[in-house]
Amino acid sequence: MQEKKTSGSRIYKVFIYVALIALAVSIVVPVFWVFMASIKQNSEFYGNPWALPAGFYWQNFVNAWNTAKMGEYMLNSVIVTALALMILLVVALPAAYCLSRFYFKGRKFLNTAFMAGLFINVNYIVVPIFLMLRDGDTFLKNTIGTQFLLNNLVVLALVYAATALPFTIYLLSGYFATLPHDFEEAAYIDGAGYGKTMVKIIFPMAQPSIVTIILFNFLSFWNEYIISMTLMSSSTGSKTLPVGLLNLMQAQQSAAQYGTMYAGLVLVMLPTLILYICVQKKLIQGMTVGGLKG
Repeated sequence: MQEKKTSGSRIYKVFIYVALIALAVSIVVPVFWVFMASIKQNSEFYGNPWALPAGFYWQNFVNAWNTAKMGEYMLNSVIVTALALMILLVVALPAAYCLSRFYFKGRKFLNTAFMAGLFINVNYIVVPIFLMLRDGDTFLKNTIGTQFLLNNLVVLALVYAATALPFTIYLLSGYFATLPHDFEEAAYIDGAGYGKTMVKIIFPMAQPSIVTIILFNFLSFWNEYIISMTLMSSSTGSKTLPVGLLNLMQAQQSAAQYGTMYAGLVLVMLPTLILYICVQKKLIQGMTVGGLKG
């Protein structure tokens, strides 16, 4: 009986290993192929598509960066993502701390409201957001003679931060609730106020969780397409990287400039890969550690 259990356990482990290897290969191979395709000359795409590049044709990146304006689009995405993360952290961290550590009137209602926000698909409310901003622009134009709500990177970052609040507050509140109260009480005895205790005590203890929500929201903001395309609809206005990448792919496919197109894909993927490599350990801690016990 014991031998059958041992044999079954070994088969299960082998199955898990094979499944993980297959999953890793299915992710790594396409990414590797995109990187290889980005340094090929255009003539090499008409032969074997799986063949290694004959050399390093870096002109693809130059063309994507300058001619296709990917550099401008990347700068816009950096501005929007950084600003959205800043707004999100400034609002979500104190909100999650208060909702998880203090009891006050309306706390249950706020928690329920943020929980309900988790079930709202942002893509379904893009049109109402666009109509609201358009009407706001009409009002501003009639009132002060100018409009700035649509085709504005700052407003786009504000919308990104607002749509990410429910998930961020939910995740942070769950983590903050597991932290012991002993450190806060010691800080209060030493004369620290609520704000100082939050910044000096709680936030450093919750660093893995904060890094996790920064990474998740960075990926969401950096790769977001539908909201950006809708709110930045001007043909002459600023575009973020995903929208610019789609324009590049459409233009380069018709012009058969595949190397430039794949170079644009690499420019989109590279920042996310670098960020993930840098915060990988913190990300794992934030997903597995539930706080200290005291």
